[in-house]
Amino acid sequence: MTPSLDTASESTNNNDHLIKSSDPKHPANLIPDLCKKFWGLGWVTGTGGGASIRDDDLVYLAPSGVQKEMMKPEDIYVLKMSKQLDPKKRIYLRSPPTFKPSQCTPLFMAAFTKRDARCCIHSHSQWAVLITLLLEIQSQSRSQSQAQAQTQTSSDSHRVFEINNIEQIKAFGRGYQKQGNLGYHDTLRIPVIENTPFEEDLTESLEEAMDSYPDAYAVLVRRHGVYVWGDTVDKAKAQAESLDYLFQLAVEMRKLGMPWLSDIS
Repeated sequence: MTPSLDTASESTNNNDHLIKSSDPKHPANLIPDLCKKFWGLGWVTGTGGGASIRDDDLVYLAPSGVQKEMMKPEDIYVLKMSKQLDPKKRIYLRSPPTFKPSQCTPLFMAAFTKRDARCCIHSHSQWAVLITLLLEIQSQSRSQSQAQAQTQTSSDSHRVFEINNIEQIKAFGRGYQKQGNLGYHDTLRIPVIENTPFEEDLTESLEEAMDSYPDAYAVLVRRHGVYVWGDTVDKAKAQAESLDYLFQLAVEMRKLGMPWLSDIS
Protein backbone atom coordinates (compact mmCIF):
# COMPACT_ATOMS: atom_id res chain seq x y z
CA MET A 1 0.00 0.00 0.00
CA THR A 2 1.36 3.39 -0.98
CA PRO A 3 1.42 5.87 1.91
CA SER A 4 -0.13 9.27 1.40
CA LEU A 5 2.23 12.08 0.53
CA ASP A 6 3.28 14.24 3.45
CA THR A 7 1.98 17.78 3.21
CA ALA A 8 2.91 20.95 4.99
CA SER A 9 1.76 24.54 5.09
CA GLU A 10 4.41 27.21 4.59
CA SER A 11 3.05 29.42 7.35
CA THR A 12 0.39 29.59 10.01
CA ASN A 13 -1.40 32.17 7.86
CA ASN A 14 -3.49 30.17 5.39
CA ASN A 15 -2.92 32.75 2.64
CA ASP A 16 -6.59 32.98 1.75
CA HIS A 17 -5.80 36.06 -0.34
CA LEU A 18 -4.47 33.65 -2.97
CA ILE A 19 -7.97 32.36 -3.74
CA LYS A 20 -9.96 35.60 -3.37
CA SER A 21 -10.60 37.51 -6.57
CA SER A 22 -13.53 39.07 -8.43
CA ASP A 23 -11.95 38.08 -11.74
CA PRO A 24 -13.84 35.08 -13.20
CA LYS A 25 -10.62 34.04 -14.98
CA HIS A 26 -8.69 33.77 -11.72
CA PRO A 27 -7.66 30.11 -11.25
CA ALA A 28 -9.52 29.81 -7.92
CA ASN A 29 -12.74 30.87 -9.65
CA LEU A 30 -12.08 29.11 -12.93
CA ILE A 31 -11.40 25.63 -11.52
CA PRO A 32 -14.82 25.33 -9.78
CA ASP A 33 -16.51 26.73 -12.90
CA LEU A 34 -14.74 24.25 -15.18
CA CYS A 35 -15.38 21.32 -12.85
CA LYS A 36 -19.09 22.15 -12.77
CA LYS A 37 -19.12 22.03 -16.58
CA PHE A 38 -17.13 18.78 -16.58
CA TRP A 39 -19.59 17.27 -14.09
CA GLY A 40 -22.38 18.07 -16.54
CA LEU A 41 -20.45 16.17 -19.22
CA GLY A 42 -20.03 13.14 -16.96
CA TRP A 43 -16.27 13.57 -16.64
CA VAL A 44 -16.02 14.03 -12.85
CA THR A 45 -18.81 11.85 -11.49
CA GLY A 46 -18.80 10.89 -7.81
CA THR A 47 -15.85 13.13 -6.79
CA GLY A 48 -13.61 11.54 -9.46
CA GLY A 49 -11.41 13.48 -11.85
CA GLY A 50 -10.19 17.02 -11.35
CA ALA A 51 -8.31 19.98 -12.75
CA SER A 52 -5.29 22.13 -12.02
CA ILE A 53 -4.16 25.51 -13.35
CA ARG A 54 -0.65 26.93 -13.26
CA ASP A 55 -0.23 30.70 -13.00
CA ASP A 56 3.51 31.36 -13.34
CA ASP A 57 5.05 29.73 -10.24
CA LEU A 58 1.72 29.15 -8.47
CA VAL A 59 -0.30 25.97 -8.99
CA TYR A 60 -4.01 25.84 -8.11
CA LEU A 61 -5.54 22.40 -7.52
CA ALA A 62 -8.98 20.93 -6.94
CA PRO A 63 -9.01 18.89 -3.70
CA SER A 64 -9.67 15.20 -3.23
CA GLY A 65 -13.09 13.86 -2.27
CA VAL A 66 -15.14 16.92 -3.15
CA GLN A 67 -18.33 16.91 -5.22
CA LYS A 68 -16.94 18.70 -8.25
CA GLU A 69 -20.21 20.43 -9.19
CA MET A 70 -20.38 21.96 -5.69
CA MET A 71 -16.77 23.13 -5.42
CA LYS A 72 -16.04 26.67 -4.25
CA PRO A 73 -12.89 28.84 -4.50
CA GLU A 74 -12.19 28.31 -0.79
CA ASP A 75 -11.82 24.57 -1.49
CA ILE A 76 -8.76 25.14 -3.68
CA TYR A 77 -5.19 24.17 -2.77
CA VAL A 78 -2.28 26.41 -3.82
CA LEU A 79 1.39 25.50 -4.01
CA LYS A 80 4.51 27.11 -5.42
CA MET A 81 6.35 25.03 -8.03
CA SER A 82 9.79 26.30 -7.03
CA LYS A 83 9.22 25.09 -3.45
CA GLN A 84 8.55 21.47 -4.45
CA LEU A 85 12.05 20.12 -3.89
CA ASP A 86 10.89 16.76 -2.51
CA PRO A 87 8.06 15.14 -4.53
CA LYS A 88 7.14 13.02 -1.51
CA LYS A 89 6.57 16.06 0.71
CA ARG A 90 4.53 18.81 -0.87
CA ILE A 91 4.54 22.28 0.65
CA TYR A 92 1.24 24.11 0.17
CA LEU A 93 0.94 27.87 0.41
CA ARG A 94 -2.77 27.51 0.96
CA SER A 95 -4.85 24.52 2.13
CA PRO A 96 -8.62 24.27 2.64
CA PRO A 97 -9.59 23.32 6.21
CA THR A 98 -11.70 20.23 5.46
CA PHE A 99 -10.29 18.44 2.39
CA LYS A 100 -7.23 16.42 1.43
CA PRO A 101 -4.80 17.14 -1.42
CA SER A 102 -5.62 15.37 -4.65
CA GLN A 103 -3.66 12.21 -5.49
CA CYS A 104 -3.62 13.62 -9.04
CA THR A 105 -1.18 16.33 -7.91
CA PRO A 106 2.08 14.64 -9.06
CA LEU A 107 0.50 13.88 -12.44
CA PHE A 108 -0.60 17.48 -12.88
CA MET A 109 2.90 18.55 -11.88
CA ALA A 110 4.37 16.27 -14.56
CA ALA A 111 2.40 18.14 -17.22
CA PHE A 112 3.59 21.48 -15.82
CA THR A 113 7.26 20.53 -15.50
CA LYS A 114 7.74 18.30 -18.56
CA ARG A 115 5.47 20.19 -21.00
CA ASP A 116 5.35 23.68 -19.51
CA ALA A 117 1.56 23.31 -19.55
CA ARG A 118 -0.69 25.90 -17.91
CA CYS A 119 -3.68 23.63 -17.32
CA CYS A 120 -4.20 19.90 -16.84
CA ILE A 121 -7.58 18.16 -16.77
CA HIS A 122 -8.28 14.66 -15.46
CA SER A 123 -11.47 13.10 -16.83
CA HIS A 124 -13.25 9.88 -15.90
CA SER A 125 -15.26 10.02 -19.12
CA GLN A 126 -16.92 6.72 -20.04
CA TRP A 127 -15.80 7.24 -23.64
CA ALA A 128 -12.16 7.38 -22.56
CA VAL A 129 -12.59 4.18 -20.54
CA LEU A 130 -14.35 2.44 -23.44
CA ILE A 131 -11.49 3.32 -25.79
CA THR A 132 -9.00 1.66 -23.45
CA LEU A 133 -11.23 -1.42 -23.29
CA LEU A 134 -11.44 -1.62 -27.08
CA LEU A 135 -7.66 -1.33 -27.30
CA GLU A 136 -7.39 -4.03 -24.65
CA ILE A 137 -9.53 -6.40 -26.75
CA GLN A 138 -7.55 -5.48 -29.86
CA SER A 139 -4.27 -6.25 -28.09
CA GLN A 140 -5.57 -9.60 -26.82
CA SER A 141 -6.72 -10.59 -30.31
CA ARG A 142 -3.32 -9.67 -31.75
CA SER A 143 -1.53 -11.70 -29.06
CA GLN A 144 -3.69 -14.74 -29.80
CA SER A 145 -2.98 -14.43 -33.52
CA GLN A 146 0.75 -14.22 -32.87
CA ALA A 147 0.59 -17.27 -30.61
CA GLN A 148 -1.24 -19.27 -33.26
CA ALA A 149 1.35 -18.24 -35.83
CA GLN A 150 4.09 -19.14 -33.31
CA THR A 151 5.77 -15.77 -33.75
CA GLN A 152 7.88 -14.01 -31.18
CA THR A 153 7.38 -10.26 -31.05
CA SER A 154 8.13 -7.77 -28.34
CA SER A 155 5.00 -6.00 -27.12
CA ASP A 156 4.88 -2.21 -26.95
CA SER A 157 5.20 -0.78 -23.46
CA HIS A 158 2.16 1.42 -24.21
CA ARG A 159 -0.97 0.75 -26.20
CA VAL A 160 -1.83 3.70 -28.41
CA PHE A 161 -5.12 5.17 -29.60
CA GLU A 162 -4.70 6.36 -33.19
CA ILE A 163 -7.19 8.09 -35.47
CA ASN A 164 -6.92 10.18 -38.64
CA ASN A 165 -8.97 11.87 -41.36
CA ILE A 166 -11.44 13.38 -38.88
CA GLU A 167 -12.02 17.16 -38.80
CA GLN A 168 -11.87 17.46 -34.99
CA ILE A 169 -8.20 16.39 -35.02
CA LYS A 170 -7.43 19.97 -36.09
CA ALA A 171 -8.08 21.10 -32.49
CA PHE A 172 -4.74 19.62 -31.37
CA GLY A 173 -1.33 21.23 -31.48
CA ARG A 174 1.47 19.54 -33.41
CA GLY A 175 3.40 18.90 -30.23
CA TYR A 176 5.52 20.40 -27.50
CA GLN A 177 7.42 23.48 -28.72
CA LYS A 178 6.05 23.00 -32.25
CA GLN A 179 4.09 25.60 -34.19
CA GLY A 180 0.59 25.13 -35.53
CA ASN A 181 -2.07 22.46 -35.21
CA LEU A 182 -2.54 19.01 -36.67
CA GLY A 183 -4.28 18.81 -40.02
CA TYR A 184 -7.32 16.84 -41.09
CA HIS A 185 -5.18 14.06 -42.65
CA ASP A 186 -2.73 13.84 -39.73
CA THR A 187 -2.80 10.97 -37.26
CA LEU A 188 -3.57 11.79 -33.63
CA ARG A 189 -1.81 9.41 -31.21
CA ILE A 190 -2.68 9.08 -27.52
CA PRO A 191 -0.66 6.56 -25.45
CA VAL A 192 -2.29 4.30 -22.87
CA ILE A 193 -0.77 3.37 -19.51
CA GLU A 194 -1.80 0.74 -16.99
CA ASN A 195 -3.95 1.71 -14.03
CA THR A 196 -2.71 1.41 -10.44
CA PRO A 197 -4.54 1.07 -7.09
CA PHE A 198 -3.32 4.54 -6.05
CA GLU A 199 -3.48 7.49 -8.44
CA GLU A 200 -0.13 8.96 -7.47
CA ASP A 201 1.54 5.67 -8.49
CA LEU A 202 0.64 6.47 -12.11
CA THR A 203 3.22 9.26 -12.18
CA GLU A 204 6.21 7.27 -13.42
CA SER A 205 4.22 5.56 -16.19
CA LEU A 206 2.69 8.86 -17.27
CA GLU A 207 6.11 10.50 -17.46
CA GLU A 208 7.46 7.55 -19.48
CA ALA A 209 4.53 7.86 -21.90
CA MET A 210 5.20 11.59 -22.24
CA ASP A 211 8.83 10.83 -23.08
CA SER A 212 7.85 8.14 -25.61
CA TYR A 213 5.21 10.35 -27.26
CA PRO A 214 6.55 13.91 -26.98
CA ASP A 215 3.91 15.31 -29.34
CA ALA A 216 0.94 13.97 -27.35
CA TYR A 217 -1.23 16.33 -25.31
CA ALA A 218 -2.92 13.52 -23.39
CA VAL A 219 -2.39 10.12 -21.81
CA LEU A 220 -5.12 7.51 -21.38
CA VAL A 221 -5.22 5.33 -18.26
CA ARG A 222 -6.62 1.86 -18.88
CA ARG A 223 -10.07 1.29 -17.34
CA HIS A 224 -9.75 4.66 -15.59
CA GLY A 225 -9.82 7.82 -17.70
CA VAL A 226 -7.55 10.36 -19.35
CA TYR A 227 -5.19 13.25 -18.51
CA VAL A 228 -5.21 16.17 -20.97
CA TRP A 229 -3.11 19.33 -20.80
CA GLY A 230 -2.58 22.49 -22.80
CA ASP A 231 -0.47 25.62 -23.18
CA THR A 232 -3.41 27.66 -21.87
CA VAL A 233 -6.62 26.91 -20.00
CA ASP A 234 -8.62 27.45 -23.18
CA LYS A 235 -6.42 25.06 -25.17
CA ALA A 236 -6.55 22.38 -22.48
CA LYS A 237 -10.36 22.65 -22.36
CA ALA A 238 -10.68 22.60 -26.16
CA GLN A 239 -8.40 19.58 -26.46
CA ALA A 240 -10.21 17.72 -23.68
CA GLU A 241 -13.58 18.35 -25.35
CA SER A 242 -12.25 17.42 -28.78
CA LEU A 243 -10.66 14.26 -27.47
CA ASP A 244 -13.89 13.17 -25.81
CA TYR A 245 -15.71 13.82 -29.11
CA LEU A 246 -13.16 11.64 -30.93
CA PHE A 247 -13.41 8.88 -28.31
CA GLN A 248 -17.19 8.74 -28.68
CA LEU A 249 -16.91 8.83 -32.46
CA ALA A 250 -14.33 6.03 -32.39
CA VAL A 251 -16.58 3.83 -30.26
CA GLU A 252 -19.44 4.33 -32.72
CA MET A 253 -17.12 3.69 -35.68
CA ARG A 254 -16.04 0.40 -34.14
CA LYS A 255 -19.69 -0.62 -33.76
CA LEU A 256 -20.11 -0.10 -37.51
CA GLY A 257 -16.94 -2.00 -38.31
CA MET A 258 -15.15 1.13 -39.52
CA PRO A 259 -11.38 1.52 -38.98
CA TRP A 260 -9.97 4.42 -37.00
CA LEU A 261 -7.13 4.77 -39.49
CA SER A 262 -7.92 5.22 -43.18
CA ASP A 263 -6.05 6.19 -46.32
CA ILE A 264 -8.29 8.69 -48.09
CA SER A 265 -5.73 11.42 -48.77
